[in-house]
Amino acid sequence: MKKKIPSFEEAINASSLWCSAWEEGELSDEVLADRVSELLESRDGSRGFFAFTLSSNSPLMDRLPDALIFRIREAGEIIVDLTVKNLAMSTAMALHHQLNQKTEQKAASENIKRRCIELLRLLEPNTVKKRLEILLDGTKGKGKDVDFLNRWNYDDEQKKEIANAINSIPEN
Repeated sequence: MKKKIPSFEEAINASSLWCSAWEEGELSDEVLADRVSELLESRDGSRGFFAFTLSSNSPLMDRLPDALIFRIREAGEIIVDLTVKNLAMSTAMALHHQLNQKTEQKAASENIKRRCIELLRLLEPNTVKKRLEILLDGTKGKGKDVDFLNRWNYDDEQKKEIANAINSIPEN
C-alpha cells in the first residue's frame, strides 16, 4: 500500500500535535523522531515541520533530542536547503521589522534565525558549507539563489544582513 504524503498544512498540524505530546511527556524522544522522520520524507512534510517548530513556542528546536537530530541529519540535503532558506528569510524579516519598529515580530524573526543557525551546526558540515556558499553568492547577485532572493524582493540591506548571518555561523 502506498504511503500518503502529507500536505504542508497536514505536516504543520501533525507537528503541533506531536510537539505538544512530547512536551507533556506523552511521546518519547524515539517515537517523536520516528513520526517526524515520516514528515521529512517529503518536501511539504519537511516544510510544514520546520514552519511549525522554528516559529512556535515549542521548545523542541531549542533542545533537540539526539534521536531526532539523527533523523534530521539522515534526511540530508532537503533539510539543509530548507534551513538555509529559513535563515535567509528570518534574517531579512528581522531587519524589515526593525526598520518598521515592530519589536515583537523582530524578536520572533531573530529567534527563528538563531534556531536555524543552531540547526545548521548539527547538520552535515560539507553540505551546509556548500549550500551557504550558494546563498552567499546569491547575495552578491550570482548563482541559483538570485531568483530566490529576488522572489522575496529583498533589498541590498537585507542581502547584506543575510551575508552577515552566513559569515557569523563559524564564529558562534
